[in-house]
Amino acid sequence: MICHLNDAFRLYMGLITVSLPGFPYPSRLLKWGCLWVPVTWPRGFKTVAELDQEKRCNRPSDFKCDIAELKDRLMHFAHLPPGFVWPAHPYLGRMSYKEWMRLAYLHTDHHLRQFGV
Repeated sequence: MICHLNDAFRLYMGLITVSLPGFPYPSRLLKWGCLWVPVTWPRGFKTVAELDQEKRCNRPSDFKCDIAELKDRLMHFAHLPPGFVWPAHPYLGRMSYKEWMRLAYLHTDHHLRQFGV
């Protein structure tokens, strides 16, 4: 999960790209539902292969190093400059600063809750 979040933040900042998932719903509707409907995200929603621990993503190495990397990525993400050009999200499309921050919080919280953190 730590490596998955590291890869997710790489995606958020445009450091990696992923294949388009071919998701059948309009990104505007999905984006609104994911970001603003006050419900807990469901488990088991498939991620893109590049962020899937069982397929191709960054594999765990040393837990302390993986945690340190995530902390560094979170700090870097939180302090991106105002003119930062955000990439399109593979499921949600183009997003604003506020939407990216909301997604980062919700995604991180979702996975931390899975492990009782």
